Amino acid sequence: MSRAALLILADGRFPAGGHAHSGGAEPAVTAGRIKDAASLESFCRGRLHTAGLVAAALSAAAAAGHDPLALDDAADARTPVPALRTTARKLGRQMMRAARATWPSPELDALAAARPRGAHQPVVLGLAARSAGLEPLDAAYTVAYENISGPATAAVRLLSLDPFDATAVLAHLAADLDQVAGRAAEAARRVPTEGVDALPAASAPLLDITAQQHAAWPVRLFAS
Repeated sequence: MSRAALLILADGRFPAGGHAHSGGAEPAVTAGRIKDAASLESFCRGRLHTAGLVAAALSAAAAAGHDPLALDDAADARTPVPALRTTARKLGRQMMRAARATWPSPELDALAAARPRGAHQPVVLGLAARSAGLEPLDAAYTVAYENISGPATAAVRLLSLDPFDATAVLAHLAADLDQVAGRAAEAARRVPTEGVDALPAASAPLLDITAQQHAAWPVRLFAS
């Protein structure tokens, strides 16, 4: 295992398309639910323990070598909103391109062939982590961090928020990040005996509703 691979995969400059997505921050800013660093932190904490936990567990399970097609179906079942399913698959397709160029493997090739329109991004990321020689916990950390760093970065552009304040929000969530990554990796360890039902299915209805609304906006800064 190379820790350098973990840094590359978690780097916001990794060309996987995440910079174009706000993780629900854009509609939350428009609605006034995110207006400063304190409200951004509350938003990110809620996202981390719901959508972030689900995505981290899926990624950890893929990194552990569990069937990526079964995990992709499980991701679909845990993503009830069409707009978010579309986004997850678009990001998965871009992640697949970046991962195959960086850490080529037969497993990535097989998933790309089976899901030509894109598998869910957390599943692809988990398989990329596996191809890079990383552990399931590493994949869980990467996805969990991505779920909060995206909104934090977007808030800087949407609110002209001080980047130092946005970074401080991420630092304040470090303990939550540890907890979520640990829970995700533990759930992935139970998949061999319990199946994909061992993976969390936490929901965030307001994120779902606003994502579907956001997809219909005629003008927007972010794709999602």
